[in-house]
Amino acid sequence: MRLISPASKTSPAERLASRRLDAARSWAAGVLGLPSVALNPVSGDASFRRYFRLLTQNGSLILMDAPPQQENMASFVDIDARLLQSGLRAPRILHCDLQQGFGLLEDFGDRLYREVLNTDTAGAFFPGLLELLARMASNTDCSGMPRYDDARLQAELDLFTEWYLARHRQKTLGVPEVACWQSLCHELKRSAAAQPQVFVHRDFHSCNLLYQEGQAAGIIDFQDAVQGPVSYDFVSLLWDRYISWPRSQLEQWMETFRLMLELEMEPAAWVRYCDLMGLQRNLKIVGIFSRLHCRDGKAGYLEMIPRFYRYLLDVLPRYPEFTDCHALLEQPECAP
Repeated sequence: MRLISPASKTSPAERLASRRLDAARSWAAGVLGLPSVALNPVSGDASFRRYFRLLTQNGSLILMDAPPQQENMASFVDIDARLLQSGLRAPRILHCDLQQGFGLLEDFGDRLYREVLNTDTAGAFFPGLLELLARMASNTDCSGMPRYDDARLQAELDLFTEWYLARHRQKTLGVPEVACWQSLCHELKRSAAAQPQVFVHRDFHSCNLLYQEGQAAGIIDFQDAVQGPVSYDFVSLLWDRYISWPRSQLEQWMETFRLMLELEMEPAAWVRYCDLMGLQRNLKIVGIFSRLHCRDGKAGYLEMIPRFYRYLLDVLPRYPEFTDCHALLEQPECAP
């Protein structure tokens, strides 16, 4: 009889993750001058990055594990420095090994803005968040950063048709539907390019902001930042994945932010910029969540799709030129 060892029951991915964890422990202990460290999981996300908390005599630290084959830690280090230089609250990097993909970071705690931001607290929290966004757009250096250009925006829009419609809903577009989709994409890209181009975090929402009483919001998950449309991070905050705001409230915040940035455009023009940028982002998100399900087996993201789909169906009918695309997305074979 052939005996099967426990190790043989683990998958290659699990064995690789275990070896990475052993390497991370060894690295952290070495840079801290300790015989050993205990790593406690903090969170994971849709990427290959993992985060762990470790305790030292001087307090807690966060270890970031960013496998260099899949993640670009150099970008994280660069953007972190830009945010700190502009006076924003990003985690200080105490130690970093770009070759191995390990970093020891300042610990902002576990409490996300997702947990504290609701209809009762919005009046207390949103002014500070809008001020943060204004400072990030106005003061953070974006020279030399990748541009949110037509090609990048289109690649993100393609996620919706490829992964949501074709793969998840098995919907094949006819010739008239392809034409209306291409027209929508053209207008969304044109609108994005016409806006002032500034530093863009690219995933600015309540799960990437850490709350500590008496402190400014702690900004995380910024390694994919680009130079792009001024409305992008703002609409990321407004059309959130966990809380939906009334349209009247959205438009109040739009006007408040326009005045804060001293944008030289009419209120209606700014509302259109925000709506169209929100469409681009929310189409991308529906596509990404579908890809996470279909390709990566992360089915938990499917339950988030209906909220973002509702965002699309709320904004599209506000613009007559998008009537055909609104009709397409309302079809039973398309809607979630």
